[in-house]
Parts: sequence; C-alpha cells; structure tokens
Amino acid sequence: MPLPLLNYSPSSQNQRVAAYEIGGDEQPRVFSTDDLFDKSDMDKLIEAAYRQMFFHAFKWDREPFLESQLRNGQITVRDFIRGLALSSTFYNSFYEKNSNYKFVEHCVQKILGREVYNEREKIAWSIVIATKGIQGFIDALLDSEEYLTNFGYNTVPYQRRRVLPGRAEGERPIHIKNPRYDAYHRNLLGFPQIVWQSQVKRFVPQDKKITAGNPMMFLDMARSLSPSSSAPARVSVGEINIATAVPYRKVGE
Repeated sequence: MPLPLLNYSPSSQNQRVAAYEIGGDEQPRVFSTDDLFDKSDMDKLIEAAYRQMFFHAFKWDREPFLESQLRNGQITVRDFIRGLALSSTFYNSFYEKNSNYKFVEHCVQKILGREVYNEREKIAWSIVIATKGIQGFIDALLDSEEYLTNFGYNTVPYQRRRVLPGRAEGERPIHIKNPRYDAYHRNLLGFPQIVWQSQVKRFVPQDKKITAGNPMMFLDMARSLSPSSSAPARVSVGEINIATAVPYRKVGE
C-alpha cells in the first residue's frame, strides 16, 4: 500500500496572490492550443514546451513521435509535458545528475511553475519518488489540483507571477536560479570554478600613476645598489693611545 502524501504548509509566494494587473510585455506569454490560428502557432507552442522542460531543444533531444501526436490532436499539451518529463533526455539531464530533493525542485519549478514551499515539501515528494517511482511522481504532479487549476489540459506550464507591478525587477528565471547539475557533477564535468586570489589588487587612479621620466621609477633600483667601498673600521675611544697618536712637540722647537 503506497504511503499517503506527507502534509506540508504552503509558504508565502507571489503565485499565491491573486493577480489584478493588466497583461503586457512584462507578463509571461501563455501558449495554449485554445489560441492556435495556424501551423506556426503550434510550432511556437512546442518550442515553449521544450524550453520550459529542457531549457534547450537540440535536434537529438526532441521527441518527434510526441510532436506528431500533439499536432494531430491525439494527445493534449498536458500529455506532451508528461512525455517530455518521462523522456530519456529529462531522465539523463535532471534525475541522474541530482539527488531526489534536487530533482523534486526541478520538477516543481518546471511543471507547477513555482518554487518548492519548504524542506517538508521536498521530503514529501521524495517519498513519492521512492514508493511510486519517477512515473508515479510525474503523474501526481500533473494530476494535482494545482496543475489543473492553473494550466489545465491545453496550456504549457510557465513560471507564474515572476514579474510584479511596481517592482523594478522580477524574480530570476528558474533555469538561471536552479542549474541543471548540482555542485558535485559540475566539478566532474569541469565547469568553471571560483578561484580566490591571496593577493588583493589595488586600484591606482590615473593621475597618481607614475609616468615615463619620473625619478620615482628608479627609486627601487637606487635602493638595491650598495656602495663599492668598504665601511671604515669602528674604533672605540678607550682603544686610542693619545701619547702615540698625537705628535710630540718639544718646547722651544
């Protein structure tokens, strides 16, 4: 008997607040089969689905059979997202390269269009992966009330409420915020590393930089030179014999 989903409390997020803003360029573009007018619109919808799930759409990563079914109306957008989430590309790129907790983050961001609420939600979905497998976990997300309420059967998932009116900047896109590989696999793959220098370079203003012909350029060289003559011997006062050192002058001479 599978374990029931562990209860977790939602945290405060933008997507939980009702939206009253008017649609514009700052709002995410929604791709849905309800708004298709020609073949190019379907192409854009498929590209948006690949971008949401994979962030890229190389030729060898595409699923032509699923694309054909979607174009012919045999499956819904929700089924297409399910196929991409269960594809070998998604498995190799996100499941094999991460822990279950990190994999939960990726799936919640890409499928539900939001961040995980807390660590308890990660644990809850990780238990689903352990008991029902990846397919059971993906089905649970796509069959959830949250997914059906926000995206239904015909809309490509997107990052909800990323930009809010009155703010200069919105939240970072999920693909930038959450890299595909964790730190361990980034090290194995040779990703650039942050190297801290032991010596801090100081900034010298242009007007204080030494120009050509300035004697200060030769100061270090002058300090490195040593006099060729030997230093005079040091003699203490007690070692001087006044009687022999001073010429004797006789009286009357």
